[in-house]
Amino acid sequence: MSEPIRTCAGCGRKAPQAELRRFVARDGVLTASSQGPGRGVYTCRRLPCFERAAARRAFDRTLKERVRVDPELARIYTDANG
Repeated sequence: MSEPIRTCAGCGRKAPQAELRRFVARDGVLTASSQGPGRGVYTCRRLPCFERAAARRAFDRTLKERVRVDPELARIYTDANG
């Protein structure tokens, strides 16, 4: 069985799910979540993709609800362990 392919909400690139970061909406706030139930939205593992998705409201569109994007969430792209 092949790995699922997902689309980056920032740049539109299609890639295997394991190569992308997954986010979900929890109580109206965008949250990083590698797995778990519910609708997810993906970005490449690059900060510009995350920033572009946030600026274009791609998270809201894909999750089908309004979400607050905490600027601190961008730290997962810049932290060495992220």
